[in-house]
Amino acid sequence: MDTRARIAWNLRHIRSSKKITQEHLAVDANVDRTAISGIERGEYNPSVDLLDRLVAALSVDISDLFVDREDSGSPPEPLKAGRKPK
Repeated sequence: MDTRARIAWNLRHIRSSKKITQEHLAVDANVDRTAISGIERGEYNPSVDLLDRLVAALSVDISDLFVDREDSGSPPEPLKAGRKPK
């Protein structure tokens, strides 16, 4: 697995496990939702600054995006779309 694919997989895994939608993460990280989608599909190459904003919004360490998960299995199920409640 290359680094971009590893970041994509881990970002989606972390986000899904915390039950955070792409929309919510985008708002919290001050980025467009399509950027989150592109990163998770491995089509967008995020800057270090963007990765910093994403991990801050997810409350995880940046090293969590680079972990090689042996038990990858199938991708997480999509979450229901919608805005974050205030």
